[in-house]
Order: sequence, then C-alpha cells, then structure tokens
Amino acid sequence: MKRSIGLWQLWGFAFVALGGTLLHFLYEWLGEAVWIAPISGINESTWEHMKLLFVPSFLFAILQSFFFKSREDFWCVKLRGILLGIILIPILFYTYNGAIAKSPDWLNIVIFFLSAAIAFIYETRLFKAEKFICRSQKAAILTLVAVFLVFVLFTFMTPELNIFKDPLTKTYGI
Repeated sequence: MKRSIGLWQLWGFAFVALGGTLLHFLYEWLGEAVWIAPISGINESTWEHMKLLFVPSFLFAILQSFFFKSREDFWCVKLRGILLGIILIPILFYTYNGAIAKSPDWLNIVIFFLSAAIAFIYETRLFKAEKFICRSQKAAILTLVAVFLVFVLFTFMTPELNIFKDPLTKTYGI
C-alpha cells in the first residue's frame, strides 16, 4: 500500500487541479444556475477560491476512502491535508497582496495549485508516517461535512467581510 500512496496522491492533485479549474467557471457557464452555486465558484473572492480547493479535495477523499478502508487514520489525514490546503490560500494571497498591493491573475492561479500541492505532499507524509495517531475517524468526517456545510451556507448567506468580497464587482455572495 505504501508504494501506491504516492500515486494516489498524484492522481488526487490532478483531480483537484482539474476539478477546481472547472468549478471556477461552471457557475458562469451554466448561466449562474443556483443549484450549482454550492459547489462552484460564484465570484472571484478568496473564500470562493478556498471552496474550489475544498470541493474536489473532499470528493476525491470520498472516492479514495473506498480503497483505503484498512487505514484507521485515513479521514484524519485527509482532514489535516484539506484544511491545510484551504488555509494556505488566504495566507499566501493576503501575504503577497500585503507586500505588493495587488496580485496578477496568474499568481492567484499559482497560489491555488501550490496550496493543493502542499496539501497532498503533507497528506503523503502523514500516510507514510508510522506514528500518526487518529483519535476519531468519525469526528474527522463530521468536521469535513461541517466545513462543506459552511461553504454552502456562506454561498447564500455571505458575511460582509473582505475574504468574501469579490474584488472585481465589490459584492458579496450571489
């Protein structure tokens, strides 16, 4: 299993990179259909870019879990990796913007891919570690479901905070 972990993680990164890219445009491509809004990017806010990493990561974790049933730490590893990825997006974005004032679009794309790559590298290290302790798989799953529900909720009931503000339209949410 250890030899295939790296390959699984590489496929996961590809899935998240492609899935996140498609989800970035899906809402617009479908004529701003409300039914797709909970899983796709609805604007250019930092929050929506975090959702673009979370949704395909969570979907891939669900798929991957069927093949990693024997891993007692699977969901704990995925929780840590996914949270790291989504937290890196605002950290990198706001750090760079604080230093330079405005980031070009290509750099925002790099931040997305870099955050996903770091998350998968981190997960791979945890999967290969012999001493990683998972206290509760159920708690990890519930936490990921709760994060998903927060993304859905804030899609429709968006707080007026800068992380939710579309820098192009200066609006929040849908």
